[in-house]
Amino acid sequence: MMQMKYSVIIPVYNAQKTLKRCLDSLLNQKREEVEIILINDGSVDDSGKIIDEYRSKFENIKSITQENSGVSAARNKGLEIAEGTYITFVDSDDYVSADYFRAMDEAGERDDSDLIVFAKDIEGKGIDEGALY
Repeated sequence: MMQMKYSVIIPVYNAQKTLKRCLDSLLNQKREEVEIILINDGSVDDSGKIIDEYRSKFENIKSITQENSGVSAARNKGLEIAEGTYITFVDSDDYVSADYFRAMDEAGERDDSDLIVFAKDIEGKGIDEGALY
C-alpha cells in the first residue's frame, strides 16, 4: 500500500448542496498519495448518500458516520484514522484551488514548515497575518 502524504479531513453536516463541489475540487488534482476522510456528523439530508456515492467510486475516500457531535469532535475522529504524513482540514462548504497540494508541497519544502496556514479569503484578498496570532 502506498504511503499517504496528505490526509484531508472533512467534517460533514447537512452539506448536500456543497459537498460534491468540495470533493471534486480535491479529486480533480489527481494526486494518488492523498486520502480523503469524510466524517458524517449526523447529517439528516442527502450528505450520507453523496458520501457513499463518492466512496464507492474512489479508493482513497474513507468515511465514518457518527451522531452529531460538532465540528471539533468530527475533526478529532478523522485524526484517529488519518494515515497521511501531513494533515489538512477542509470544510464541506469550501473548495480548494487547482494548485492546493502543489502550494503546500512548495511551501513545506521551501521553508521546511511544520505548519502551513492559507491566508486568503474567498475573493482572493489577503488576510491580515497579525490576526492569525
